[in-house]
Parts: sequence; C-alpha cells; structure tokens
Amino acid sequence: MTKILRSTRGFTLIELLVTVALLAILLALAAPNLSTFQRNAELTSFSNSFMSAINAARGEAMKRGRYAMMVPAGAGTNWGDGWIVFIDVNRSQAYEAASDILVMSSDAAPPYLSITANGSGAATPPYILFDASGYSKTKSGAFGALTFSVVRNDVDSSSSAAETRRLI
Repeated sequence: MTKILRSTRGFTLIELLVTVALLAILLALAAPNLSTFQRNAELTSFSNSFMSAINAARGEAMKRGRYAMMVPAGAGTNWGDGWIVFIDVNRSQAYEAASDILVMSSDAAPPYLSITANGSGAATPPYILFDASGYSKTKSGAFGALTFSVVRNDVDSSSSAAETRRLI
C-alpha cells in the first residue's frame, strides 16, 4: 500500500483571521500617534521654511547690496497666510511688482498652526527688513530684533509649550 503525501503550504483560515484581527488592533492603537507625529513634523517643516525665507531675505540683501523685505502674502497682516520675500529696489518699504525683485513666496500655513511675532513682525502691516549689511532694521532705521512663535492650535494648554517653535 502506498501513502500519498500532501505538502501543506500556506495558512489556514483561522490563522489568517487571527493575524488580520491583531493587525487591526495594532493599527487602531497606532493611528492617533501617527497623526500627532505628522502634525509635529509639519510644525517643524513649516518653522524651517519660515526660517529659510528669513535667511533668504538676509542673504539677498547682502548679496545685492540693497534692502530686502519679507512681508505677509497679499495685503494681509497675518503671517499664516503665507509670505513674500523681495528686494526693495525703490526703497518704498512695500512690495511693488513693477519695480521690486521677487525672491520667493510661500503658501498659507495649515489651519492648525498660528504665527505670532513682536517688534516689526507685529507692526501694522508686519514686516522684516534687512539692510545691505544683513542687519534687521525697522522702517525708521533702528535695529529690529524679532521673535516669532509658531504654535499648534489643536493641542491643549498643558502640551502647548512642547508644540511651539520660537525663531529669534
């Protein structure tokens, strides 16, 4: 009498269902942490983009030997609406597309991020101005020290400090 040997390969239906159930439980536990991780990464990325725009304005001012400015996009007063960096060729201290040189612009921040500032960054209208030596100035010509805070609005007050980036 001969025996027929069958090779069994693969998973049984019960093994597959248990594996899928365990994966579903792990994903349910990990999903809130993933959204927090994503929001923190976007906070850091946005802060870095804002800082690189400030550095671009400073670098262009020194490179071209002219005043460079960074202002909120449009005629707005909110840095969260985006910003533009330009060389103020005619020294009007405002962006004029016909005469000034646009260096870069940015889109609006995600709705859960807000930007606050002091000094000329909080003036009406807000601005950052660099002279040809790369020093931050006010429109009157005085030294203009600034601090910007990029804050997540979607966290409670107890974790707000950890979810804030300050640019000095």
